[in-house]
Amino acid sequence: MLKKTKKHALNHKIFRFFLIPSILFLTPFLNNTQNVNAALEFQWDQDSGYRRLKWFQKENKKRFRNTIYFFLRPSDRKTDLLKINLTNPKPFKANLNKSKINLCRVRIGGFEDRTKCLEDIPADIEISTNKSSMYSIDIYPYSPIPSNKDSYAIVFKLNNPNRSGLYQFHSYGQPKGKSVSSYLGSWTIMID
Repeated sequence: MLKKTKKHALNHKIFRFFLIPSILFLTPFLNNTQNVNAALEFQWDQDSGYRRLKWFQKENKKRFRNTIYFFLRPSDRKTDLLKINLTNPKPFKANLNKSKINLCRVRIGGFEDRTKCLEDIPADIEISTNKSSMYSIDIYPYSPIPSNKDSYAIVFKLNNPNRSGLYQFHSYGQPKGKSVSSYLGSWTIMID
């Protein structure tokens, strides 16, 4: 009987020796299974007229407070812009307020630097919606946005919508000396 209890105690020690380190080793891997980012980005219009623009958002979870930067880099602007228009075909159901939208000269962040507004550009902002809850945002800067080497951004400070999904924003710009806006590109943001 004494031999059986010693053998049982030895088996229990061996079991603990293998089980506890394996649990400790696997815990970090099991915890991060939901944070995998895809290397593929889905776009609606994949024709030759479509142009993908860069963007950055601080938080992508639904109902979280978020700051979204829609970048207009030097390569995205051919001439000075008098007006910028943003449209959202799929309803982006978030409370957009004029005081939470601004235009600024921006430093686009990377590995070592953060994305940051360097200078606010004064502008008039008009938000309109139609019956299908499609937002159309018109931005009229007081002076034209120059076609120099600076990057500019339209910044939204808002709470993310309650519904997760992909939201595509199209931008149009009215060049200096013309009366019609032309297509600049599109941004596709993702809310989890």
